Amino acid sequence: MRALRIVLILAVVLGGVLVGVDRLAVAYAESEAADRVRLGAVRAESTDVDIKGFPFLTQAADKRLDEVEVRLTGVRATAGGRSVRIGELTADLYDVTLGEGYTSARAATASGTALISYADLGAASGRDVKVAYGGDGKLKVTGGVHILGRTLTRSVLSTVTLLDGDTLRVRADAVPGEGIPGLEDLVRARTDFDRRIEGLPQGMKLTKVEARADGLAVSVTGKDVVLAG
Repeated sequence: MRALRIVLILAVVLGGVLVGVDRLAVAYAESEAADRVRLGAVRAESTDVDIKGFPFLTQAADKRLDEVEVRLTGVRATAGGRSVRIGELTADLYDVTLGEGYTSARAATASGTALISYADLGAASGRDVKVAYGGDGKLKVTGGVHILGRTLTRSVLSTVTLLDGDTLRVRADAVPGEGIPGLEDLVRARTDFDRRIEGLPQGMKLTKVEARADGLAVSVTGKDVVLAG
């Protein structure tokens, strides 16, 4: 009985040591991955990586990770040839295969959400407008138009939609004409715009867009996504 007790104690101690080693290894791997991970042409101010699953060491030995969470902040992408800042981009990556020497990685599937502030969306619009949340899933777009020697400031409620899986389209629901010929066309020329999001990894596309109080939330999904290399 005494021998069995000793064996059990050793098993518990060794198990704790192995768990500790495994957690140290995954912490080191997450730190290294944060320095190396890339999502297409986008670049970020900071990157956090969370490797899921246990034990990590056996996954690393197989060069295949079950699930990895990536959070990027201050992301710089391109929209319609203009730089656009994405405040936060979170992605869940599944069945991640590590390349030779752990210098590259590829995810079988990926899903995530990009959050763009309305100030950043306005800056990327290419128009001299201010974009804000208009409530009820709408955007409030405000801009000035020049007509009859005067500058008129007008605000419209706009709907944002996706086009072709890579383009954000903003269109005013209605523009009051106020009996002034050509006013609606002038306002729409200021407030309506399309912006194609470029630089996403191959295999990823935009799948949903939602105007929220905290910003424009854009959902992305992908298959066979290159993460680094």
